[in-house]
Amino acid sequence: MLVKGEMESNVTEPESFWDILQDMDPTWITTVLLVPCVIVLTAGFFYLYGAVISLLSKTSVRNKVVVITDALSGLGRECAGVFHKGGARLILCGKSWEKLEEFADDLANASDPTVTFPPKLVLLDFGDMDSMPDVITEILDCYGCLDVLILNSSMKVKAPAQSVSLEMDKLLMDNNYFGPATLAKGVLPSMISRRTGHLLLINSIQGKLAVPFRTTYAASKHAVQAFFDCLRAEVEEYGISVSTINHTFISPSSAETTEADSSRSVWSLLYTKKPLGVSPDEAAAEIVKTLHNKKKEVVMAPSLPKVAIYARSFFPNVFFAVMAAGVNNAAACENM
Repeated sequence: MLVKGEMESNVTEPESFWDILQDMDPTWITTVLLVPCVIVLTAGFFYLYGAVISLLSKTSVRNKVVVITDALSGLGRECAGVFHKGGARLILCGKSWEKLEEFADDLANASDPTVTFPPKLVLLDFGDMDSMPDVITEILDCYGCLDVLILNSSMKVKAPAQSVSLEMDKLLMDNNYFGPATLAKGVLPSMISRRTGHLLLINSIQGKLAVPFRTTYAASKHAVQAFFDCLRAEVEEYGISVSTINHTFISPSSAETTEADSSRSVWSLLYTKKPLGVSPDEAAAEIVKTLHNKKKEVVMAPSLPKVAIYARSFFPNVFFAVMAAGVNNAAACENM
């Protein structure tokens, strides 16, 4: 019996949480309780801030005249839907009148006609440069002015330089450089007279760096990037903003899956469709934010392409060596 009593006397009950707190240093207690509260409050603040900015950005285009080129593309449709719901006066440009009409009907059916405007449609093909004067006149006649021009059109070709014809070179330059530059110059007098406006170029990351087998495409993207960089400084005194957005790749949809890239070369990682691409809704959200903040330049890319941009500037020999190694690796894989 005595042994049992001794054993029972040695058994102690576990301390409660409050007992532990009482034994702790008051400064440590304050830190333990305060840090989670600060984290939660900070996260909540940033969430509310993002929600408010998103709401203000979407409503900032209300009653604005917005022109979208290549409105029938995935990104063009996404932007048109966002701006239409936001109350913008849309001018949709595309190559097919039937598809433009069908798209305009879809927008009208999916929105409240009391708070939106029916889109106006303009046929536009940058491959036909002779039609550009008439197109510019038609765009300006829609509302007599415009506030935002979103240059979304692009044409891509992937091939060795020696296999691309001069006709294809010219067509690429018309679509990616001469067309957007001509349209921008055509609407500038109207913006300058009103001392307001925003030109936004949707460009490729290849306006910043060049990838093998896309010689003419990269050249056209570099040319249009330089044009709008120069134009930004020229028109700032008139209250006109110029923005460029350089992305890696616009995927068909965030919900759709893409086939794996068969190439395993080093340079292909800089321009692969997945996972480095951006979905149309992500790009449209960035466009809305850029228009609201009037940010001059945005690079929509993960870390690897951004590192490549800096490597091209600060370590050009290393960058060129990596590009050449990637081409050799791709050629070796094709011969296997």
